[in-house]
Amino acid sequence: MAVSNPEVAVESVAVGKYDTGEAMCPYRLVLEHLTSRWGVLVLIELLERPYRFSELRRAIGRVSEKMLTQTLQTLERDGLVNRDAKPVIPPRVDYSLTDLGREAAQQVRALAVWTQERMDAVQQARDAYDAAKRQR
Repeated sequence: MAVSNPEVAVESVAVGKYDTGEAMCPYRLVLEHLTSRWGVLVLIELLERPYRFSELRRAIGRVSEKMLTQTLQTLERDGLVNRDAKPVIPPRVDYSLTDLGREAAQQVRALAVWTQERMDAVQQARDAYDAAKRQR
C-alpha cells in the first residue's frame, strides 16, 4: 500500500516495532551507520565494484586507516558489507556489498545525487537566510 503523505509514513515507522525516539533504537543506530560521514562514501564506492582496503581508502580520500576500518566493521556487522579474506601471501582482503548493502547503497546514492542536483537551491536558501539574519 502506497502512502501519499510522507509524514504518515514516518509516523507509522515510529509506532512500529522500534521506537525511533529512543537513543539506542536499532533502527536509529543503523540509520546513523548508513548516513555517517564515511559510511555514505563507502557504500557509494562499493556500488561500483569490490575494493581492496587500500584501493577503497584512496578512492574515498582523506579517511584514516582507523576510521575506514571501523566503518567497514560496522557496516559488515550490520550485514551491508562482505569482507572476503583470501588465504594468500601477502594477505588479500576484498570488500563488497551484500544484497542488503546494495539496496541501502542505492538509496544513499539517490540522496547524494539529489543533493548534488539541488545544491543551487540550497545555496540560495542559505544566502536568503544569512541576509535575513544580518538585517535583524
